[in-house]
Amino acid sequence: MISDILQFAHENWRSAIEIAILWLVIYHAYLYFRGTRGAKVLSGLALALLTLIFVSQVLRLEVILWLIRSITAFLAVALVVIFQPELRRALAALGSHHFFSATPQNRETIEVISDMIFELSNRQFGALVAIERDINIGSFAESGVPIDCELSPELVVTIFQPKTPLHDGGLILRNDRILAAACIFPVSQREDLDRNLGLRHRAALGLSEESDAVTLVVSEETGIVSICHRGKIERNFDPESFKLRLGELFLQESDENSDTEQLGGENRFAGARERPLVPHPKNH
Repeated sequence: MISDILQFAHENWRSAIEIAILWLVIYHAYLYFRGTRGAKVLSGLALALLTLIFVSQVLRLEVILWLIRSITAFLAVALVVIFQPELRRALAALGSHHFFSATPQNRETIEVISDMIFELSNRQFGALVAIERDINIGSFAESGVPIDCELSPELVVTIFQPKTPLHDGGLILRNDRILAAACIFPVSQREDLDRNLGLRHRAALGLSEESDAVTLVVSEETGIVSICHRGKIERNFDPESFKLRLGELFLQESDENSDTEQLGGENRFAGARERPLVPHPKNH
């Protein structure tokens, strides 16, 4: 009995590996496409095709079976066209894996960004900041106003001051410099997102789906700070946890493949710092 099992395993171990690989590919493809606009298209197409094949087999409709076999190759091309946005994001995420990444940020820059973001949070200034990594996002910078200057927290706080010309839109940072402001980012079309997320958060998620950029969001209503990367959103940071998370993303101190996704939970607000970067206007 044992010898038969060993012989069977010896003869079929390659098949077991193939089944495991196919299962992993199908499972991760399901997780990736779930919640996207293409998920319903894929489900409807698979259901229609399986139903047609089943009916044709039962009723022996040879012509329909021949047509299905003939259009299989064209169907593969059609799927690539239909799911082009999702496939592009998947390939971009694969290419931006931390194994291939070489980010230029250092600890001093992370400190500056953290101070800047929580100054905006303390003032409850809505803000959207994208930090470029390996994938060039210059095409999105072209939709805004070019600035190209050194990163200055005072300037960023001024840009996101309500009612200023550049406050409505995203700010792009490249190599510790401000590249452009008032940029338009693609809005995520995922259907599994929390309905409480506003347009600013969806734009941050959309850019993180299109590229490997890390996008930072400050809520105008609550001052809550969020980080978006690889199509995921993490929320409710305080200054220490924020700097720690940026260190993980840019300094690669720990595994970047975090599955953390907090769309709700307890809100942690940063306390007011001793001295603001830009003095608050005095009430007369």
